Amino acid sequence: MVRLTAEDGYSSQRDYSIASAPDGDRLELTVQAADDGEVSPYLAGIAEPGDQFDLRGPIGGWFVWHPEDTRPLLLLAGGSGIVPLMAMLRTHEQVKSDAPVRLIYSARTPADVIYATELSERSRVSPLAVSYAFTRTAAQDLTGRSSAHAGRLNASVVAEAVFPPQAGPAIYVCGPSGFVEAATSLLIAAGHPPGAIRTERFG
Repeated sequence: MVRLTAEDGYSSQRDYSIASAPDGDRLELTVQAADDGEVSPYLAGIAEPGDQFDLRGPIGGWFVWHPEDTRPLLLLAGGSGIVPLMAMLRTHEQVKSDAPVRLIYSARTPADVIYATELSERSRVSPLAVSYAFTRTAAQDLTGRSSAHAGRLNASVVAEAVFPPQAGPAIYVCGPSGFVEAATSLLIAAGHPPGAIRTERFG
């Protein structure tokens, strides 16, 4: 939770997800600036080194991947829902986990993909396979262990990109409420038990 306080005493606060692996020295938040926002425009476009604001958290421990979990790791992100999942990917690399990882990332266009360069590099050098679902543009050829589909997340993308239920993956889904509901329904329809799916939603 980030709280900004103006010189006249007015304050406003918003919740953001942590994007960095827990190394004890630094904390990375990824902020999308909202045109009508009170906090995000400052953090994304005005804040400078040395500025101070209040932080509280992290809050909650439900939506967390633990390095000792050796199950395959399946991540589904809608838009900026990639942020907490990025913390999991970075932690996975930090601890040199052998657990295989697959990511399905739904975004409007390739230009809307957050961490595009890092994800591309990770898909080339790590046990990460990425599947994109671009809702407002045609699919494109991608490098590394990545594939792209045109349209919203659907049963065919899930069938192609996720681990089979018998693999018993740990599943994390994050994004807008509509995306989370759709993704969860598709996973359950594909045979994944609801108890294996952890969700975090916004909007």
